Amino acid sequence: MNNSKLFQLLQTFSSVELRELSKFAANPYFNQRSETNTLLQMLIKSWSEGRNPPSKESIHKTIFGKGNYNDHRIRMAMSALLRIAEKYLVTKSLLDDKPAYQLRLSQILEERNLPNLANTAWQYGFDALAQDPERNSDHFYQEYVYQEEKYKAIQNSPEVETMDLQPLSDQLDIAFISRKLAQACFLLAHQARYNSTCDFGLLETILPKAEDYLHYPAVSVYYYCYQSLTQATQQHFFRSFKEQLFQCDELFTVAEMQDLYILAINYCTRRYNEGELAFLQDQFDLYKIGFEKGIFMPKGILSRFTYLNAATIALKIKEYAWLEDFIRHYKAYLELPYQDSLFAFNMARLEYQQKHYGDALLLLQKAEYRETMLALAAKTLQLKIYYESGEFDLLLSHLQAITAFIGRKKIMGYHRDNYLNLVQFVNRLLEVAPGDKSTRQSLRSKIEASKPLAEKEWLLEQV
Repeated sequence: MNNSKLFQLLQTFSSVELRELSKFAANPYFNQRSETNTLLQMLIKSWSEGRNPPSKESIHKTIFGKGNYNDHRIRMAMSALLRIAEKYLVTKSLLDDKPAYQLRLSQILEERNLPNLANTAWQYGFDALAQDPERNSDHFYQEYVYQEEKYKAIQNSPEVETMDLQPLSDQLDIAFISRKLAQACFLLAHQARYNSTCDFGLLETILPKAEDYLHYPAVSVYYYCYQSLTQATQQHFFRSFKEQLFQCDELFTVAEMQDLYILAINYCTRRYNEGELAFLQDQFDLYKIGFEKGIFMPKGILSRFTYLNAATIALKIKEYAWLEDFIRHYKAYLELPYQDSLFAFNMARLEYQQKHYGDALLLLQKAEYRETMLALAAKTLQLKIYYESGEFDLLLSHLQAITAFIGRKKIMGYHRDNYLNLVQFVNRLLEVAPGDKSTRQSLRSKIEASKPLAEKEWLLEQV
């Protein structure tokens, strides 16, 4: 039962939605199978009491009586309830989207030859659309559809002569150019990540036209993003892109803004890795403002990778006060299995950076690191603490433990050599006499030439 599609869907329902679904399912227009109502109430009761859902056998007995258990009948009841829940979600979505609802109503009334009622519905919807703060490509396309519907309604009347058709063309252009530029940005990101090749179609044709619409953020934010990604050294494009991001968050959905912020952050990462160190501050700005505006949690859940990456950037630029508040505040927004380990690891990194080695070690030892790479990162931090605090006996044992840990992991790719090389160079560091400058210089050269190698910068600092 727990793995069924029905259970997975209903688990996402709030208590209000479950009450509404009960009323929806009780309506004979939407549902003529009484067993689905009984099944739904059994599930709601079990959840409200904090229990697991009842077994299929228990459900069968309640719904169908004391006869022999028939799995097919139970599966049919569950399937029917799943269809009802899906209908409820679609119906609710349409009813909540007033512009879409009124437009469809207007079209239906027009089909029934009721132009006055159709026009009233159209006006209600158009007014609602105008009041919506979002001004993304979907908004302009919906405006286009509204204007097109109006034209269809009056095309055989004298009123058509005075109708201004320019907005009809402009809104479609804005919607198309915005969507095309957005697609191009994400195709570029995909190409960079997976080393693939994409055909950008009409993009080169519409780029000059896009410049005529830069006063619309729906176009300009993606235009400057695209130019940043394709002309990375022309910093003025990125500056315009970043400025647009900080000004237009109410004009786009949270999901769109998250995608845009990630594109901007990835651009900064690329420039930083190419030696443009100033872009580290830009990354921090994007994370800081993004979290202030709720950009990185469109569904109320914070990605563990974003949590780690934001903390890493704050550590690099020594924003310690901000970082501690961030680590503590956003722990609760992580998925439950990762909360304790990621909190402990980030706090340990902060304590280590401030040379509070004892506190850092306590934090590292408290958490259980289930993911291989996070476990290795924690072990590496522990390695650095032992070395810097002069705990060389503990360090030697720890290096052996890291080697054994890597040996037990079958799938690690290049990370295996990354960390084995780190262990090897730390062992060599321990063998070098304090005054042996020649050996240290030779070791430095080998570290600089080694690829792949975790913590290369730290190793060079120790030589």
